[in-house]
Amino acid sequence: MDAAPKTKHIYLQLLDFLKNNKSCVVATVTGTQGSTPQKPGSSAIYSKNGLLAGTVGGGAVELAIGEMALDSIRTQKSGYFRFDLDNDISETEAAICGGGMSILMDANPAGNLQILESMKEADDKRVQGVLVTVCSSCLPECAQIQRIWVTAENLKNISSQIPADVVFATTEMLTRRNPDDFREMVLAGVKEGDEKLVFLESVVPMPQLIIAGAGHVGKALSHLGKLLGFEVIVWDDRSEFANKTNLPEADKILCGQIDETLGNLHIDRDSFIVIVTRGHKNDADVLRKFIGSRAGYIGMIGSRKKIVQVRESFLKSGWATVSQWEQIYTPIGLEIGSKTVQEIAVSIAAQLIQVRNQLKNQ
Repeated sequence: MDAAPKTKHIYLQLLDFLKNNKSCVVATVTGTQGSTPQKPGSSAIYSKNGLLAGTVGGGAVELAIGEMALDSIRTQKSGYFRFDLDNDISETEAAICGGGMSILMDANPAGNLQILESMKEADDKRVQGVLVTVCSSCLPECAQIQRIWVTAENLKNISSQIPADVVFATTEMLTRRNPDDFREMVLAGVKEGDEKLVFLESVVPMPQLIIAGAGHVGKALSHLGKLLGFEVIVWDDRSEFANKTNLPEADKILCGQIDETLGNLHIDRDSFIVIVTRGHKNDADVLRKFIGSRAGYIGMIGSRKKIVQVRESFLKSGWATVSQWEQIYTPIGLEIGSKTVQEIAVSIAAQLIQVRNQLKNQ
């Protein structure tokens, strides 16, 4: 098995920077009004030398927040800031999106190192969670930041540490499993000015794109899958195809018998399985392994004649029910008149995007 460095969630990248003793701060977009360059939950990590990872907007917005980050590193003060992006177009150095943004600047991410370690452990096990951030003050340069990592497993124990409204929202987010779910809540204080801001951020492991077949289509799709934010896993029973030279962008490469390789993968709703092997028998063998699984997407390449034959074989042999077969995307890909290998890969990638976005809203 070959593996390449996996594209990581911003907080896992933060953990790596902190372990390498990099002094840094984290800026997070917590709210937007009108037209803005980034959505709530977008984060960036800054060191004294500038941007390390992520983004909060680009252009003039990124520049302004970068300057704030440098000041935050120098003063070691966190803060909660609001930006007005409704500037005149003649102000060439300013953003003119016509909206507004709220930014939380965490000057001491190392203070929540244990939380980041727990997030990494969950990601390794493909367990989703909600990062609860409690900001003790709504005033710039006065924020005290506390992070709490909540999963379905520890929710009961954590419930005593957070208010009931936050527990309810967190429970709902864990059920939805939407990586774009970011919420802001205001907790009333004993007296005016004692309010606390609470931000809830859904953290879901990257969706898996499992490609069975490392031929021309599988290779092209592994490239596109990486660009589209999937953890790309490619399997083939031929070592001359299943290797880093042929698949330089795959996160994981598997070679061998199906049961001993693909059979060991954890399959859930965030698993997208594409079957493009070298022959009908291999396609059918892989499909038998996963049909009826919890995968969010299973697609198989093939002519309409082949698909009819495979369907009849599966139903006659009892390998699948009619309902299970109807969940398979075959012929695979969106109908865009694809002819070349690259065009076929694009049509499949487009269908993956379509299904992934549909699942986010379920």
